[in-house]
Amino acid sequence: MGAFLDKPKTEKHNCHGEGNGLRYGLSSMQGWRVEMEDAHTAVLGLQTPGMTDWSFFAVYDGHAGSRVANYCSKHLLEHIITASVGARGTQGLQAGADSSSIDSQALPPPAVEAVKAGIRTGFLKIDEHMRSFSDLRNGMDRSGSTAVGILLSPDHFFFINCGDSRAVLYRNSQVCFSTLDHKPCNPRERERIQNAGGSVMIQRVNGSLAVSRALGDYDYKCVDGKGPTEQLVSPEPEVYVMVRAPEQDQFIILACDGIWDVMSNEELCEFVKSRLEVCDDLERVCNEVVDTCLHKGSRDNMSIVLVCLPNGPKVSEEATRREAEVNQYLEARVEEMLSRPGEEGFPDLVTVMRNLASDSAMPPLPPGGGLASKRSVIEAVYNRLNPYKEEDGVSIQK
Repeated sequence: MGAFLDKPKTEKHNCHGEGNGLRYGLSSMQGWRVEMEDAHTAVLGLQTPGMTDWSFFAVYDGHAGSRVANYCSKHLLEHIITASVGARGTQGLQAGADSSSIDSQALPPPAVEAVKAGIRTGFLKIDEHMRSFSDLRNGMDRSGSTAVGILLSPDHFFFINCGDSRAVLYRNSQVCFSTLDHKPCNPRERERIQNAGGSVMIQRVNGSLAVSRALGDYDYKCVDGKGPTEQLVSPEPEVYVMVRAPEQDQFIILACDGIWDVMSNEELCEFVKSRLEVCDDLERVCNEVVDTCLHKGSRDNMSIVLVCLPNGPKVSEEATRREAEVNQYLEARVEEMLSRPGEEGFPDLVTVMRNLASDSAMPPLPPGGGLASKRSVIEAVYNRLNPYKEEDGVSIQK
């Protein structure tokens, strides 16, 4: 869980889509971790009678392995849907099931309370189901995963959280809502842990696990006489329902703690807003978030799903002009520094970044991202003008 690479793996997995009045993009990157343990789900239009205009997105942050995160990314939604619509007594209502013989208009969508109950039941059912897997049961695989998601109906947002990944809603140009992280030091979580015979040390369950709710993690779910939601680690999600406000809702972000460790809710939302004003490619926007978090010092896997609503930020000529001015300024400053080496010779990139950070004449940088969000622009100029190159790990002059 704590092992790191000598240098980060920066290759990204991307995906995007459009439908049901939504656009989404996502990006995930392994970063400094020795293994990629994150996973995600993105479904535009549920293949379920009465719910074809619903959508679902989620991010799963695995730990101690990727088995649980990967399984949940493929099967959690079907557990939720089955539990949410099961009361209607209709056959073939799982996500992805063949519903060609069913008139989707003949069935009403499930009621809000039924969906809330279905989400909770879906989490408990998939956790119970995975416990039967031989490698998880016999301890050969001790993996677990957080899960943060959103189920969107035409009228409601169902925010879902189990663990310390997080979802935020940007509405009316401000952070309107955020899920709450499930950390062992939270009073309610600590009470459950202690009632199950455990302790919270160094802000971790029994001094080891950094989250107090998760799927999997069966080593922490074996206290006799306690139900599944009373264990040291609980698989029970918190579900928050919000009525949609089409004229004000702008975008939703789901991300793992590799993102939130280095950016606050407000910083990330302001950064995303600034990027959407200069670029309508959601994959690119998500890539910029991931790269910026890496340069801000995140050492974890990083995953983000950005869901843009109809009233989301649009590309602006003024914002595009300001962006070009900042980039031109940075390029000119780097060229200036490299054209006049100091007494210590040709400056390294760290020195260049440090000098730029102290530049009082710097035009406004992207909010929330700062100079870290311009690292790629700076590196491009630096590498182009660098009189040294790497050959077999040795720096030599051209």
